[in-house]
Amino acid sequence: MANDGLVQAKDIWPLVKFSFLVKWDDAEMIFQEVTGLSAETQVIEYRSGSSKTHADVKMPGIKKFGNVTLKKGFFKGDKGLWDKFGLTTMNVASRKTIVISLLDETDAVAMSWTLANAFACKITVSDLKSDANEIAVETLELAHEGLAIAEQ
Repeated sequence: MANDGLVQAKDIWPLVKFSFLVKWDDAEMIFQEVTGLSAETQVIEYRSGSSKTHADVKMPGIKKFGNVTLKKGFFKGDKGLWDKFGLTTMNVASRKTIVISLLDETDAVAMSWTLANAFACKITVSDLKSDANEIAVETLELAHEGLAIAEQ
């Protein structure tokens, strides 16, 4: 019988979040952080004029997906994220399927999230400060039209 999570098995532990990979165009890209894997259903509130209750009826509406943010260290001569961002122009975007996978302790894919029709919508370089003791980080934000999860 499969472990349904109601009882903690002695040999099964929750997955750690620091081991993951991102595939974009079948190329594996390395990032420091991935955030924004989220989906929600908007709520439609309705009340008819002849309703006997003094409350709205709530119904599920359109699904909404948040933008996904990818962060990585900035390396000399590396303009890969800028090239991806440059593919997006006014009303024209190179839409891609991007797969973000969480890895288990053996580096095998444990869970994957697939972004449908994703494109780069924002790029940011970290602040430059003469008194800081930090690495330079660039951030790429992706808009997409769907988020699907697959258990491996």
